Amino acid sequence: MELRVDRERCIGAGMCVLTAPGVFDQDIADGRVVPLDRTPAPEREPAVREAAEVCPSGAITIVSGD
Repeated sequence: MELRVDRERCIGAGMCVLTAPGVFDQDIADGRVVPLDRTPAPEREPAVREAAEVCPSGAITIVSGD
């Protein structure tokens, strides 16, 4: 699994941080998403997928490594 994040599209809602805090953070200056781990471990996959689904702006894309 690889993450792609579009910071320009992000609206700073923070749903990703609440859903997968070890993978996402928010920039203190503008509130936009900051990926902490672009290739998260398999055990984090369910939370990362949920974070992408609940993102109101669609700023998170998951690229499958399969």
